[in-house]
Amino acid sequence: MGEIGLIANQYTYTVLINGFFKKGLKKDGFELYEKMKLDGVLPSIYTYNCLMDEYCKEGKVSIAFEVFDEMRQRGVACNVVTYGILVGGLCREKRVEEAEKLMNQMKRVGLSPSLITFNTLINGFCNVGNMDKALRLFDELKSNGHSPSLVTYNILMSGFARAQNLEGIAGLEREMHERGVSPSEVTYTTFIDAFIRLGYMEEASEVFSFMEKSGLVANVFTYGVLIHGFCMEGNMKEAWRLFKSMSEKNLEPNDVIYNMVINGYCKEGNSYRALRLVKEMSEKGMVPNIASYSLTIKALCIDEKLIEAKLLLKEMITSGLTPSVSIYNTISEVKKGYNGQTLSTFIQTPDAERTHGTHYVQAKM
Repeated sequence: MGEIGLIANQYTYTVLINGFFKKGLKKDGFELYEKMKLDGVLPSIYTYNCLMDEYCKEGKVSIAFEVFDEMRQRGVACNVVTYGILVGGLCREKRVEEAEKLMNQMKRVGLSPSLITFNTLINGFCNVGNMDKALRLFDELKSNGHSPSLVTYNILMSGFARAQNLEGIAGLEREMHERGVSPSEVTYTTFIDAFIRLGYMEEASEVFSFMEKSGLVANVFTYGVLIHGFCMEGNMKEAWRLFKSMSEKNLEPNDVIYNMVINGYCKEGNSYRALRLVKEMSEKGMVPNIASYSLTIKALCIDEKLIEAKLLLKEMITSGLTPSVSIYNTISEVKKGYNGQTLSTFIQTPDAERTHGTHYVQAKM
């Protein structure tokens, strides 16, 4: 800009810094901030908020507070957004007591916490399992003149779900109805999760059906929660039905869901389907996690499919994952049918040299 006779001001620098951060170009954003100061342009409240937000997202809350102190030393007045950013940063680190003190400090300087700030702090206490405190903040939110949003209710319901408190969820659902707040797919997914945590799979399925009938579309996360429940219950028939139905709704199972189903089939002893799904993940550019590789290898060993186990072990190592000692021990325990070969010899011997007739096949569902 200087080359064409234009001088950047506070607004220009702030917009550019924020743009760099949004594009993931953190280094460029911070360097431009330093240049801004070198050029004698004083950062505004918006510049400082932008910097603190980025530091908090990176988990560098202590540096965010250094910026906060610098801002106040320069006489730049903080606003609601400033405190909200720092409250969020502290909550991400589960430093909820400090976050609450900061919100109280905010009130002492004459600033009223926004609904977003309340939601952030309520979520923080829910995440550490302190539902009593979360509910007190919920009451304070209402007494301060705020109307709880759908996000507020979803946060609290999620907290009650983790606490396996159906009564608390039901109470919030009634209040939502009274206030005219319509549930979203997130709300229903929270209900489903709560029922699953309590082992009520039939009720979870009913909520899922009711959700679809009400016109809401289940997302990948909703399917993942329900599939996980069926896998944990050992009902792989229902888990597989839901897994396959996702494609009919133009939803693509993610790596988390694949790993759930693979683990479920391994626990069931179905190495055939587990192996096929591991291969399918690779074909789609996803990498199975250590548990999926390990359990599938063990399931293959139990079924005496040692060539498949060996090839999968090699694939696991190639993908950058480190097999545990127990995997090697499992293979060692079942290698006795291989003419007394040592494990290292078994792993290194080409498949074509074996005479036991086991073949690595592409399993079909």
